[in-house]
Amino acid sequence: MDIRIAEDNEKEAIKAFYDAVIDGMADSPFNPRWEKGVYPSDAMIGDAIQNRELYIGKIESRIVSAMIINQRPNDGYRTIRWPTDAENDEAYIIHALGVLPSFSGRGIAKKMTAYAINYARRRGAKAMRLDVLEGNIPAEKAYTALGFRYVNTVMMFYEDTGWTEFKLFELPLRQ
Repeated sequence: MDIRIAEDNEKEAIKAFYDAVIDGMADSPFNPRWEKGVYPSDAMIGDAIQNRELYIGKIESRIVSAMIINQRPNDGYRTIRWPTDAENDEAYIIHALGVLPSFSGRGIAKKMTAYAINYARRRGAKAMRLDVLEGNIPAEKAYTALGFRYVNTVMMFYEDTGWTEFKLFELPLRQ
């Protein structure tokens, strides 16, 4: 799998990718509850591409995974005490990591997460953080297998879920 930063001319293909993920997860017991055009929104995708924060994973020229890596946490991240003392500019967050359901079970999410971890380490970050919708056991297992530690469960607002409980995870990047 080739992982790289998304190009401006790939916005429509990335939107179609996320729509396919949403359609494919609709009947899953671990549905992330994303909504087409709401999360990830067209503006979110466009901004992430423009800011060079959106990364795609491709197999044989097909987008099979995407994620956003940045330093902009949800407001809920500020309500807890993190194990690693890191300001916003010292921690990276993974957002909207998705894999086409037809490619699940191939370790793609782990490869994307490992890419994000290496990205943050190369930039001298102290920590990598993320949130998982309460009850998404496969995502929790994947992240903990990569060394992320559960920190706390908090109510957070996202456009697609409204106020919902999310589990927060952190991976310290410095010893």
